[in-house]
Order: sequence, then C-alpha cells, then structure tokens
Amino acid sequence: MEEKKLDLNTIIGFILIGAILLFMLWQQQPSAEELASMDQTRKEKLSNEPSLDNETLIEMEDISQTLDSSQDLEDFKSKVGNFAYAMSLPSATSTFTTFENEVLSLKIDNKGGFISEVKLKDYVNHDSVPVFLIKDGSSQFNLNFVTTDNRTLNSSELYFQPNLIKSGDNQILSMRLKVSESQFLEYRYELKPNDHMLGFSVRSQGLSSIFNNSQDVQLDWKFDAHRQGKSIDFENRYTRLSYEHEGDKTNKLSQTGDDNESVIDVSWISFRQHFFSTILVPDTPFEEVNLKSFNLVNDANVDTLFTKRYEVNLPLDFSGGELTHNMSIYYGPTYDKVLNQYNKNLEASIPFGWGIIGWINKSVFSPLYGWLTNYLSYGIAIIVMTVLVKILLSFVQYKQFLTQAKNKIIKPELDAIKEKYKKDKMKAQKETMALQSRVGANPMSLGGCLPMFIQMPVFYSLFMFFPIAFELRQKSFLWVKDLSSYDSIAELPFYIPFYGDHISLFPILASVAIFFYMKMTTGQQMAANQAPTQEGMPDMAKMMKYMIYFSPILMLIFFNNYASGLSLYYFISNLISIALMLVIKNFIIDEDKVLAQIQVSKLKPKKQSRFQKKMAEIMEQAEAQKQAQQKRKK
Repeated sequence: MEEKKLDLNTIIGFILIGAILLFMLWQQQPSAEELASMDQTRKEKLSNEPSLDNETLIEMEDISQTLDSSQDLEDFKSKVGNFAYAMSLPSATSTFTTFENEVLSLKIDNKGGFISEVKLKDYVNHDSVPVFLIKDGSSQFNLNFVTTDNRTLNSSELYFQPNLIKSGDNQILSMRLKVSESQFLEYRYELKPNDHMLGFSVRSQGLSSIFNNSQDVQLDWKFDAHRQGKSIDFENRYTRLSYEHEGDKTNKLSQTGDDNESVIDVSWISFRQHFFSTILVPDTPFEEVNLKSFNLVNDANVDTLFTKRYEVNLPLDFSGGELTHNMSIYYGPTYDKVLNQYNKNLEASIPFGWGIIGWINKSVFSPLYGWLTNYLSYGIAIIVMTVLVKILLSFVQYKQFLTQAKNKIIKPELDAIKEKYKKDKMKAQKETMALQSRVGANPMSLGGCLPMFIQMPVFYSLFMFFPIAFELRQKSFLWVKDLSSYDSIAELPFYIPFYGDHISLFPILASVAIFFYMKMTTGQQMAANQAPTQEGMPDMAKMMKYMIYFSPILMLIFFNNYASGLSLYYFISNLISIALMLVIKNFIIDEDKVLAQIQVSKLKPKKQSRFQKKMAEIMEQAEAQKQAQQKRKK
C-alpha cells in the first residue's frame, strides 16, 4: 500500500496517487445530466427493440388458438411453414427439463429450447438465497433465420423436443426443433460431473433445403445480470461485459454507462456479475460479433433487481447447407483458480488491473493470499499479507524517514538560508538544495519522492485486488460478516450522497489511523519544506496542512461502500507505519550521531549527480533570465 507521506519532496508523488484514486472513484459517478441522457437513450433503445417476451406472447397466443381450434397441419403451416410438425408433437408445451450435476442446476424450456434457469448450488447471495444467474426470464436466447419459402422465424417462438441420456458419467440433453423425425434443428447440451463448463452446440440435420442459405442465421442473446451483493452500486462497478479477440487481446464495454462495440475474431464473451460470470466460449472464434451493454442502475433505491443488460448478436454461417457450431458456456464464480482450469485465458475477464498492476495481482498478491488462507483465517491472512508488504517496503520507508530526520536536524541552517536570501527566492532554493545534497537529504534521492513511485504500483495493485478477491466473499472477521462488502455497524434513516445509508467501521478506523500518522509526521514534513515558494507556485506548506484533514475525509466517504477487506488493509498498514516511525525515531536514529555525520559530510567535497547538475544548470539559467528581465525594466 502507498503510504500517505506529505513532505515537500514527496508531494508530487502524493498528488499523482491521489489523482489516480479520485479519477477512478469520480469516473464511476456520472453527472445528473449524463444520468438523464443515459436513461433516455436506454429507454429509446429498448423501446425500439421489442423484447422477445412480447414477440413470443403475441405469436404463441395465435399459435395456441390455432391448435385449439384445429389439428390440421396445413392450417398451421401458414404460420411456421415446415416447422408445423414440431408444433403438433406432445412436446409443444411450455414444460421444463431439469439438468444438473454437483455444482449446477439447469432448467431448459421446451419453448425456445434454451436455458431458462441457472442455479449455482454452492453459493448464496447477500440475503442467503441461492445464487441464480438466470431466472424468471432474465435470459433470452434466439436464432433468427429465413426459410426457402421466404419466412423469417425465431427459434424462441417454437417448441423443441427434449431427450436426456447418459454417456458414461456425462449427461447429454438433446433439444430438437423438428421438421420431421429425421430433419431438425438441435441444441445439444453436455454436462460433466462437478463442472461449471457446459458443452453446447447448434447443429442442423436435413434442413439444407429449408434454410435460405444465402442469409446467415443470427444468434441473439439478451442477458440481465441479477444483483447478488449487499451494495448494488458497488457490485455494479465490477459488473461488466468483457471479451477476448484477435488472439489474446482483452477488452471490455463501459463500466458505468451504455455502450456497444462491433468486434472480430472473438474467442470468448464474458457476462461478468462481479463475483459470478456467464462466459460463452466457441470452439472456433466468432468472425464478427455485435456487443451491447446497458446500465440498469440509475437509482439504487429503485433499481434493485438487476445491474446491467448485455446483448450479443452474431451470425452463424452454413457449412454444406447445414449449421454446425460447437461452443461451451461457463456458469460459475469469477475466481481465477476455477477459470484457470480451462486453459482458455478466461481469467483475463477478472479486472486485476492493467500493465504491471495486473501482473503484480495475478503473479504475487492473488497466489500469496490464496496460500495464506490455506493456513489462516481470511481476516488474519489480510493482516499477515499487510505485514509482509510493509517488510518488503521497509527499506525505502526507512530511507524516507531518515531523510526527514536529517531535514529536521538541519532546520536551523535551512532557516538561516531562507532568511539570508529572503529577497532572492531562486538563490535560496539553490542553496537549500545544495545543503540537502551535501548532508544526504536530497529530495530526489531514495529518501525523497522516489519511495512514492516505488510504492505506487503496490498501492494501486492492492486497491484493485481486494474488491475482486473471490476468497473474501462472505468470509467473516470480527464484527464483519462479509470481507468483500462493507461492514455496516449502523443503518441511517436517510441517504447521504457518495457516503450511503449506513456507517462502516473499518473506514473510520483507517481514517483515524491515517490522520494520526500524518499528524505525527507533520514536523518532519515541515522541516523538509524549506525551499521558498516561487512566485506563481502553490504554497506546499498550506497544502500539506489541508491534506492532513482532506485525506482521512476521502477515506471515510469513498470507502464506506467498498470491500471491508480493503479498509482493513489500510487500517493495519497505517498502524504499522506509525509503529515503524516511532521505532526508527526513538530507537534507531541517534540525532546527535546524525548531526556529527552531517558536519563531517559538509567538509567533504561531494560530487554532484547528473540530475543535480542539470537542476543546477536550470536554476542558473532561470536566475540569469530573471536578472536580464530586471535590467530591461530599469
């Protein structure tokens, strides 16, 4: 984790880190105008695209009336042509076939032939209700195709005939939309024992003369992501459509608003619902796919059932006049240990972070935390990992504390320089930097702002890791019932913007720890802040004073709805920083000894680094320009 040190020499690093946090947090909060616009856009899009349910209702009411009034297939052919045969079978009723193994329970509807319900047996949601990825019409799967007699039909409006068999330990369910006993469109499902990956294929037999082969079959899949977590706003931040394309490129649609993309060579499509995912994986990459995502949470108090709607449209081409497309569908946890088993890079759908951030999380923190939880409780594992991270960064922190101590010791001399050159700020700054360099308190050294840049990847990696760590889901620690969600100790009778309608304790503790740590280090920070403020530049001393209060407030507000595991890390990390600072100050650093070393070092000639020489040249040039300007004014 990034330590909150605010001395003059590290203020730039702090601003960069704060900017990252604020950007990430604020970008998830659209303005009122944006919300209104997105809502209007979504309504227009949805109104312009009638739902399959409405289409089905109208068409199937007509079909049912026809069947009730007459069993004459010739009359029925006027509606569905050659597929009238399927509608005359006993299976032409809206009944379900249950299909399950140790981890999945699936229901497949005769009407449409696709999955109408998916239950994950091993998991429950925040209300202790079983996790359903699909339920009550939240998923609509359809094949749109044109026949040789110029009919446009939707598979979701027709009835399939089920046939469930066993092949060894595997279960195979065949859903056939029949033209005759030997001619049909088939959805074939294969479920292995204790497996979250469902085999799925679309194929036809004997339909080359019925399909209009000049037009591809269009696969349309609409999927509404169920809310599973305690905070729908927090869950929605991590609910996102992602996909892999053109080999190993991974991309995603918008996190907060509506979005759409047309992509080629797609290896998989993930409907991520924070801690759970539905992933479509073709055996051969889809040549072209249209993807859409709609944000369904504009008001967390009203929109409480679903987070996002995903839509996928792609063509299925013919081979020899028939359809033959093999795929798989993953229904399960968004957990790298599970996704890694399939060797299809599905774990890339988890938002570990970009670049070095993602590498640190995938290669270091995720396996480290997983290993610790084999021996420790999940909360204790966070504390131990925090200690390990602090040990790893202890060297740079020690150098930083030492630099601050040296600046405090030489404060009288820095004050003298400031007083001597109070009318020449440039000269005062140059002499200040020269003195700091001679005594080993160089602001750009390992003891200056460099630790900020060293620690920043670690800080941001952990910021990304804890909210997506599946291991934390519904794991308790002390008063916390779920380390992956907020730790509410009190419910408020009203809603506070950005803060919420509850009070979380760990963000309060983390905020207090940050405040005292920053308060304790203010003396050293102000001692280091000896360089005079240049004209037109902000007063860093005032900024540091403001940040002592501003940073804890930010922690208190923005982390109130975040994973309590992340706040626990911040709390423990800052407690360790306070303890480390006290130990170094009282038991390691001898100010008299350091002062003696400083006096000796001042007598020795000190070779300037390239950076120091460059800075000196820049300052000399600036001073020369200033003097030239003054002469011209005279």
